[in-house]
Amino acid sequence: QIQGTIFPAPNFNPIMDAQLLGGALQGINCEKDVLIDVLTQRCNSQRLMIAEAYRDMYGRDLVTDLKENLSHHFKEVMVGLMYPPASYDAHELWHALKGVDIEEKCLIDILASRSNMEIYQIKEAYLMQYNNDLLQDIDSETSGHFRDTLMNLAQGTRMEGFADPSAAAQDAMILWEACQQKTGEHKNMLQMILCNRSYQQLWMVFQEFQNISGQDIVDAINECYDGYFQELLVAIVLCVRDKPSYFAYRLYNAIHDFGFHNKTVIRILIARSEIDLMTIRQRYKERYGKSLFHDIKHFASGHYESALLAICAGDAEEY
Repeated sequence: QIQGTIFPAPNFNPIMDAQLLGGALQGINCEKDVLIDVLTQRCNSQRLMIAEAYRDMYGRDLVTDLKENLSHHFKEVMVGLMYPPASYDAHELWHALKGVDIEEKCLIDILASRSNMEIYQIKEAYLMQYNNDLLQDIDSETSGHFRDTLMNLAQGTRMEGFADPSAAAQDAMILWEACQQKTGEHKNMLQMILCNRSYQQLWMVFQEFQNISGQDIVDAINECYDGYFQELLVAIVLCVRDKPSYFAYRLYNAIHDFGFHNKTVIRILIARSEIDLMTIRQRYKERYGKSLFHDIKHFASGHYESALLAICAGDAEEY
């Protein structure tokens, strides 16, 4: 049972919430605890209704007021919560592509894990928000087989629900050859299979690959390829197998390998909060021995820490 940490609040009253936020933001000292209490305890569609009520009530934009009153990572969390999911992904992709440095890991996290429908909505939001075509931006800002694979994923043309056992063995052979030969053509075949076959089909392909090669597909990819192309291929495989485990692994890396990579932690917590964050927390604890709570508490502080922990939700004994 895959589940998130944030649910629709019962007895929801957007007008009362808008008043609470108005009071918290208009005062001499911004009451950050009130912002956390309201915005992390409402689901995304409720937050959007609060923003509407806020505009009706004060004639001001809630996101603008949040941006003006808050700073640093705490601001990123509170503002991030106010985007609809597709708009948030589009926002993150735009900054990953158009920032000072390209953030390849952000592109990988989003494009390797989203469904066809989600990708379609992201592209629409991207065009609306930035008047740019996502595929064109990927094409111009990235290169090589990494670019080709991202472009393929961003088409959102993965087959859904379809599985053909007889084709699985063929695909597995092609993957195995691609790991042996490593020519451009083989790399193309490799990414075509990983980007376009259904999840059900790929489960069977990976099993067949193990039978043919005596090796796990992830180990084979890691041995044969390098750089962001390799990272992207592995991310696709891990997402096919178990998305919550993939995100638990990414959070652990972001917290421990980069001295707390704030952007990654914020992005994953917000994007997965209504989908599978509770399951991600369970995988994290199982795999790394410490709870996600414990690690966030160890590295973050102040209202920023409180906001992240509130999105994580859960039980006091987890601290």
